[in-house]
This record gives sequence, structure tokens and C-alpha cells, in this order.
Amino acid sequence: MTAAWFEEFGPAADVLEVGEEPVPVAGSGEVLVQLETSGVNPSDVKKRAGSFPDLLDEGLVIPHSDGAGVVAAVGEGVSDSRVGDRVWVYQAQYGRRFGTAAEFVAIDASRAVVLPDNTSFEIGACLGIPAMTAHRCVFADGPVTDKTILVTGGAGRVGHYAIQWASRAGAKVIASACGDEDHKSCVEAGADATVCHRDDNWSAAVLDVNGGKPVDRVVDVEFGRNLPEVLKLVKAGATIATYSSTQVTEPSLPFFQMMYQDLTVRFVIVYAMPEEAKQQAIADISTKLSADELQHRVAHVVPLVEIARAHELIEDGGFRGCVVLALSQD
Repeated sequence: MTAAWFEEFGPAADVLEVGEEPVPVAGSGEVLVQLETSGVNPSDVKKRAGSFPDLLDEGLVIPHSDGAGVVAAVGEGVSDSRVGDRVWVYQAQYGRRFGTAAEFVAIDASRAVVLPDNTSFEIGACLGIPAMTAHRCVFADGPVTDKTILVTGGAGRVGHYAIQWASRAGAKVIASACGDEDHKSCVEAGADATVCHRDDNWSAAVLDVNGGKPVDRVVDVEFGRNLPEVLKLVKAGATIATYSSTQVTEPSLPFFQMMYQDLTVRFVIVYAMPEEAKQQAIADISTKLSADELQHRVAHVVPLVEIARAHELIEDGGFRGCVVLALSQD
């Protein structure tokens, strides 16, 4: 099979290779998926750059956790009826070396979820990390009906889904977004209002559009940078669910201020979500997909042979939506 891999850490163009690797075999409890697409996420880029120093201890790594395709074979204990299923895949390269940047992947059958016929393989590659992370951030601390939720970076990959989960569940959603295009994206996804997080004292704008009332919860894309403003706009007992802090990687916490506000900070990553939370996210995603009730954005579709460019796109940013590798040789 054609696959991409890296055997050392470094810049994408220097370390990513494309060539031939053996087709894996589905083991007990696994399915073999012939992949059509592979999703590229920031965590994949960080792994390739060396964020997990022991990742290469056992040999080369085929990157990426998300993808979509068709079940080609099953292992022991899995029903033959699964052959031919259209599926989306998640967690393919978590705790193991072989992910979705290849024509085939063998993976636990529970991590290959049926993809409705009305949903493309490109969209299927965007569900694992973006949609599931957003689901966890919104629902981890209970129902959101009649709550006010601030989604920072509402035009981003996770933020776009977080707005939809929250608004469709009955929450009032305020999103941070700058520029007409991002504002429009957030409103179309379900946000009731937007503010620009680049403005000084943007917390005042959040309070203003919320009638002077602090918000119940925050879904946050830049925890360290946003925390000073977020603390000005949350109510006592609020929850901050955060999944990234790229600009300030080691935030300093004002302990007493946060303690006196009785705040909860929840750090979210799909890999470590409780299994129950994963299955609930999958169930809700499946329901919404079947009913065509989720919006999706695919910004770039790149052929497998240009995987380095796909990684560089993630690093450079400047766009809205998912980056997807096309694996089909047709």
C-alpha cells in the first residue's frame, strides 16, 4: 500500500516520506479499513515535530488519527456484515504507530464508526478530533439548555462545531471572531452574537451583548492568552473547558482569584476522554449526520504525496476549516 511516514522528528518537508508499506492485517476485534481520506490535525503536526520524544522508539510512524473509508476485511470476533461499511475512523494513531496517512489501516472495530450515505469521506475525516473535542467541551459538565456559553475562536475547527452543539442543545452562544467572514461563519453555525478577541478589554463586549450578565461556561481555544479576559466575564461556579494553549504554553494561574470564583478548569483531549463520553459523542454525531443537521468546512484537500504541504498548511494557519488528505489513487 502507499503510505506516508516519518522516522525522525523535524520539519515536514525534511522528515515526511511517501512510499510503499505492507498492508496491515485486521487482528482480533479489529477491522481493516481501505481509507479514502485522512484528516490532518494540530496534534499530528506536533507529534511529527517531536512533542512525544519516545514516539519513534519502536520504529517509523504513519501519522494521523482521523480518516474515513470502507471496511475491507474483519478480524476474529467481528461480524462479516461489517465488510463494505462506509466508516469514519478516530484514534488511529493514539498509543500506536500506524495511523491513517495510508491506503489501509487496521483498527479496533469500535473506532470505525458507520458513516451515513449522505456524508462524504472528506467530512468523515473531520469528525474524530474536531467534532468530538467540541462535544466534550460543551457537554462534559451537564446540560446546556438555557445556559450562556462563550466559544472563543468560534470560526476555528473545534469552535465551529462547539457553536453548533451548544446552540442546538438550547444554549445562548456568544462567539469570539474577528472580521466579517468569521462573524458570518459563527452566526450561520448558530451563535447569537460575536465579539472580537483582538480588541482590548474584549470581555466588556461579551458582558455587553449578554445584557451585563456573566457567562455560565467557556469553550476556549487559547487558554493562557485568554484567561485574564475570561476571568472578567465568567460567573461564580463557571466552567472553562479548554483544548489548546498554543500562544502561552505554560500559563500562570491567579489561584486565589479563581478559587474565590469557584471555577472549574477542564482540559480536553479526545484520546483521554472517558469511554462513555466518546460513545455519547459518536451517538450524537451519527444522529446529526443522518439528519443533515451539522455544518462542516473542508478548507483544503491535498493528495497523499503532498502530505508535507498539508502539515505546513496546519502550521501556517490563516484559513478556516479542515485539512484532508485524499488517499484514493483513482
